[in-house]
Amino acid sequence: MLQDVREVFQLANVFRESTFKHKLDHVDDYIARPQSSGYRGVHLIYRYFSDRMDTYNGLKIEIQIRSPLQHAWATAVETVGTFIRQALKSSQGEEEWLRFFALMGTALAHRERTPTVVDTPSLRAELKEKLRHLAEHLDVEHRLRTYGTALQTLEQPSAKDAHYYLLKLDPAEHLVTVTGFKFGELEQAQNEYLEVERSLKARSGSDAVLVSVESLDSLRRAYPNYFLDTGVFIDAVNRALK
Repeated sequence: MLQDVREVFQLANVFRESTFKHKLDHVDDYIARPQSSGYRGVHLIYRYFSDRMDTYNGLKIEIQIRSPLQHAWATAVETVGTFIRQALKSSQGEEEWLRFFALMGTALAHRERTPTVVDTPSLRAELKEKLRHLAEHLDVEHRLRTYGTALQTLEQPSAKDAHYYLLKLDPAEHLVTVTGFKFGELEQAQNEYLEVERSLKARSGSDAVLVSVESLDSLRRAYPNYFLDTGVFIDAVNRALK
């Protein structure tokens, strides 16, 4: 886990200077130039290359690097969007929620001493006033805490001592299901992931991901959006309003 925005740039430079066979196509620096939504982070886009099998050569791979505060912002956007069933992370949905997250993008940029979001107040007092109005009007803290506690986690027996984890998020049922697979069961894990992904296509807000981590604790830290963990973001909002 990266500690701050300084480490984000350090890691991005490590990738840029590496001897990957994959070719760096371009870099989108959303910290230097935040998106109007408030999103910030560094994206490195590569073109895949293999000298053994050229099936996927030329396809693009995107690596997203974010600080803890930037990741907390993205998690909160995804959490709210999941429950109100609006594509907030694609800048679609209720205008007040979109504006709130844009303002919080600037509040977090102030903390990290990085460029702020366009069309947000330059004066901190004005920013704080507008943030407070929306936070109270939207009942942000209560709603985010409710979303987090409303979700039940169903861990299958196979999840213990696993190497691969299949996460299935179903906001309609307020449930995230975690299924584990051992190191030699990658093909089975991939097949089940594809089956789950197909079954979720028609269900708004549902999602699935197959990941490899060392433990369930690591899984929760690395993928807070699947467990709707908004604690860090709530703390950031309260700090911005002080």
